[in-house]
Amino acid sequence: MAKVARVSVDLDQCRGQVDKMIRRFTKKVKKEGLLETMRDNRYYKKPSVAKKEKRIRAERRRLREEKKRQRAKERRRNRKT
Repeated sequence: MAKVARVSVDLDQCRGQVDKMIRRFTKKVKKEGLLETMRDNRYYKKPSVAKKEKRIRAERRRLREEKKRQRAKERRRNRKT
């Protein structure tokens, strides 16, 4: 069964500023991954290709998280000295 995404932004949250509303909505859509899943499901992919892409995405995500941890570690180290 498909995952149902409920993304909404209230006018009250953004104090009536339409630009803020659009930015907040865009952030929420990206966080949910709606556009990415729509692009992925647009055409049929062979299961082997889907697995390969999933593996590549996971590797990139791991590298990105590792870099993030390293930068945080460096900042902590620099702050102490």
